[in-house]
Amino acid sequence: MAHCVVPEAEAILDKEYPVLDKGFVRLVDYFGGDQRIVQSARVSYGEGTKTVSQDGALIDYLLRHQHTSPFEQVVMTFHLKMPIFVARQWVRHRMGRMNEVSGRYSIMKDEFYLPAEDKVQPQSTNNKQGRADEAFEKDKADKIIAAFEAGQKAAYENYSELLDEGLAREVARINLPLSLYTEFYWEMDLHNLFHFLKLRLDSHAQYEIRVYAEVILEMCKKVCPMATSSFINHMNEGVNFSGEEMEALRAVLDGKPNPLEGKKLDRFNEKIRTGVQL
Repeated sequence: MAHCVVPEAEAILDKEYPVLDKGFVRLVDYFGGDQRIVQSARVSYGEGTKTVSQDGALIDYLLRHQHTSPFEQVVMTFHLKMPIFVARQWVRHRMGRMNEVSGRYSIMKDEFYLPAEDKVQPQSTNNKQGRADEAFEKDKADKIIAAFEAGQKAAYENYSELLDEGLAREVARINLPLSLYTEFYWEMDLHNLFHFLKLRLDSHAQYEIRVYAEVILEMCKKVCPMATSSFINHMNEGVNFSGEEMEALRAVLDGKPNPLEGKKLDRFNEKIRTGVQL
């Protein structure tokens, strides 16, 4: 099986894509592409025995029916810079391999995340872990941002003073806030990367991690365009119905009463609203 070179992916290697105010994503390396997926699925066939359309159809079939092992043959490595609070969400995806800058060995940079005015929003009244849709008015947003900036400046000044007094780096860092930027290398196979993207591209995901996922999705399109197209169609924009929801949908289409009325109506109606077709 020959080494898989994807010209579109080669063109973006080591290119820095800015995210948030000071962060970035870089594709450092990749192993495999769409051809690696079809080669591993058709392990007894040589390259060139199928057409591009047949390759696309095979990838689509594999992903739609959750035959995921061929997607694990593709691996991507990223260099990421993001606020620590985003990185702490990131590490929840445990199938990735990560190597992060260490505050025990390095002096952390004076780089902190400050949200834009339109991202300074009150607590949502119907989502315990999210923001409301509308931002605070400009004066209040500016006041909050200024408070963030003042706290960050004070924390870093204290950190620097403690280092100057000879305190060990691993101790001096403990009062630095979650808004501090960190960097790490992150390696993930395509199967698990698609799972990461499915969760982090969702509108309910926190904005600050969602924008990183959006950049990574664009990089996936360069490395594996057919597989990424299938992911968008079946996983990211597709909707699954439970058994009882399917029965309710059939009943509604037949003009019968909705058996989920008052039970799971909100979730059911949301799925119908997305325009899913049987």
